[in-house]
Amino acid sequence: MISKSRSKNFWGAEYSLFMQAFTEQFDVVVVGAGHAGCEAAIAAARMGLKTALYTLNVDLIAQMSCNPAVGGIAKGHLVREVDALGGIMGEITDAVGIQFRLLNTSRGPAVWSPRAQCDKQAYRLKMREVLESQPNLKIKQAEVADLILDSTPASENAASGFGLQASAGAHSESDFAEARGPKPEARVLGIRLRDGRTVGAQAVIITTGTFLNGLIHCGEQQYPAGRSGEPNAVLLGEALKKLGLRGCRLKTGTPPRLDGRTIDWSRFGVQPGDADPTPFSFRTRRVAHHDSQVPCYIAWTTSETHRIIRENVHRSPMYSGQIQSIGPRYCPSIEDKIVKFPDKEMHQLFLEPEGLNTHEIYVNGMSTSLPVEVQLAILKSIPGLENAEMLRPGYAIEYDSIDPTELERTLETKRIASLFLAGQINGTSGYEEAACQGLMAGINAALQVKDEPPLILDRTEAYTAILIDDLISKGTNEPYRMFTSRAEFRLHLRIDNADRRLTPHGRRVGLISDEAWADFQAKQERLRRLRILLERTKLTAAMLEKITSCHSEKRSDEESAVTASAPASAHEWDSTVGQTCAQVLKRPEVRIEQLAPLLREIMPDFFARENSSVSPVPSVVPLSSEVRNELKSVETEIKYEGYLQQQQRAMERLKKSEQRSIPDWFDYSSVSGLSREMQEKLSKIQPRTIGHASRIPGVTPAAVSLVNVYIEIQARRRTQAAAI
Repeated sequence: MISKSRSKNFWGAEYSLFMQAFTEQFDVVVVGAGHAGCEAAIAAARMGLKTALYTLNVDLIAQMSCNPAVGGIAKGHLVREVDALGGIMGEITDAVGIQFRLLNTSRGPAVWSPRAQCDKQAYRLKMREVLESQPNLKIKQAEVADLILDSTPASENAASGFGLQASAGAHSESDFAEARGPKPEARVLGIRLRDGRTVGAQAVIITTGTFLNGLIHCGEQQYPAGRSGEPNAVLLGEALKKLGLRGCRLKTGTPPRLDGRTIDWSRFGVQPGDADPTPFSFRTRRVAHHDSQVPCYIAWTTSETHRIIRENVHRSPMYSGQIQSIGPRYCPSIEDKIVKFPDKEMHQLFLEPEGLNTHEIYVNGMSTSLPVEVQLAILKSIPGLENAEMLRPGYAIEYDSIDPTELERTLETKRIASLFLAGQINGTSGYEEAACQGLMAGINAALQVKDEPPLILDRTEAYTAILIDDLISKGTNEPYRMFTSRAEFRLHLRIDNADRRLTPHGRRVGLISDEAWADFQAKQERLRRLRILLERTKLTAAMLEKITSCHSEKRSDEESAVTASAPASAHEWDSTVGQTCAQVLKRPEVRIEQLAPLLREIMPDFFARENSSVSPVPSVVPLSSEVRNELKSVETEIKYEGYLQQQQRAMERLKKSEQRSIPDWFDYSSVSGLSREMQEKLSKIQPRTIGHASRIPGVTPAAVSLVNVYIEIQARRRTQAAAI
């Protein structure tokens, strides 16, 4: 609970009067129980605050509206970061995932990313179980219709609810306060429900997904909905418009679902899961369904498919003019693919099961808003789906979002103090992008209520920080999707070291338990000792014999193919005698798995955690995913040491630019030589730092240099004026 002094100084007498009239009172209220809302609510509750999670339907908490899958390229990085900070998406996925794959392993470790097909029903049931068992958290079913604001003039209120202690995050609180921008016009005091009840809160987090004025399109038909079969949120959508926050209309879509019993599975290529799955959570030893994974299948469109789409594309709301908003560039509809890539003879589709206890199949790659009869014709044109029955048609949905340049780095709105936004309302797409925002909004809302400094990550620390920085700096006019290419230092931001980068932050804010913290410290010590061992152990002839004898053993064709590029004979290893293991690992053709027989002998305690029943994997010796992933983490640090050092120097330069704050009193209009265009862009975004300003689209390096110089000039003028 907040202190009396805070209640008096920050919230004021008006808030005390409101408290007496509220039906209920909470520290933090979260509106919307999607992937962002669940992370926000659990974070605030675990940080000791009395929290309420409001949803239109408690039976659909964490519903996977589109593909029942978590992770993927870059998205898997976000889930790992959520887990490292103390979030729950990774643990839930490990418990209900029915197929796990580590993607991009043929490329460098910077872009390796886990993906899991989940049991759709089990995911929401497990999430609800975790939420309901969390102390301090109440789940409420009700429609939120409006926000209750205190519109006391900004000059009479504090500019921010954050305290002025030493920072818990990457930036000092004095920097944050100085560069926060114009003072809020009002602050949120609570919410009003549709039934008339009022709920007081010291912070409100809105995570409404596609529900704000949602409108579904299927061919010529359109109807209001938040998701298929669920009502949209009109009242709250209109209430947010009245706040004066800049907004835009976005669009997303989903493909049809099929009855798996009517599909000829023999016509498709099989895509199995990994033999020994890599968990999403650092706290998971082994995923629940490691021995009962289900396959996905690969299908292809045909020339007949393309003919049907071309002849009916005018009936697609995207092309008829019925939909005016912009959809996700990197998840196009099937009609978009045919129109924009006319030279492609085939497009790949994936048939993915929605659960272990259902026959429903998700057709990944066939998102569409074409009329139902056209969707059926498309399906029948695909070999193996001629007799497939469609359980649910695909559709597109338009919804309201808020311009993310209206937000601070904490995801608090600039105009309304203590109001936080997270998820698709900020213009993003995907469960993972929503979850990381929800977690950060929950953490910072809780820290504000506790009168503690915010947690602000920078671009050198996490993909989560890159996502937030991109949104608040550049805004978006299409649903934002994370890619590894958005990161300047992606070799540093790998899935294997997310815990090392972020778990200390999670521990400081109170989201990492004593047990999890002890496990984290033990792991870091193991990795430290392993690296020292590799750097100090010089290979001898006897050691080489141990390694090469293992290579000379008969291996399967798959294993031989995987290790074909590595030294396989004693003669090829001769040149390594006298070199340390670390020096040998720097060779591109050498993998640490090949040193595993030797390491098992000289560091047996590192391998003591292995399960004796571990499934064989393409390696010199069978390794559990836990041991293998820790070995690969150390190998990456050694093999790419030079590149990592180079990136570290670049990161230091970026941090210096981030430490140069732009005060909230800075007047861009008085900067001589700054064009009107630059003035308008900078005044609109109100960048916090020189680094932030440099990333605003259209702001030139010359403009940034001028701002940097004029900070000192305007500071001297203010000092002189004050002295007169």
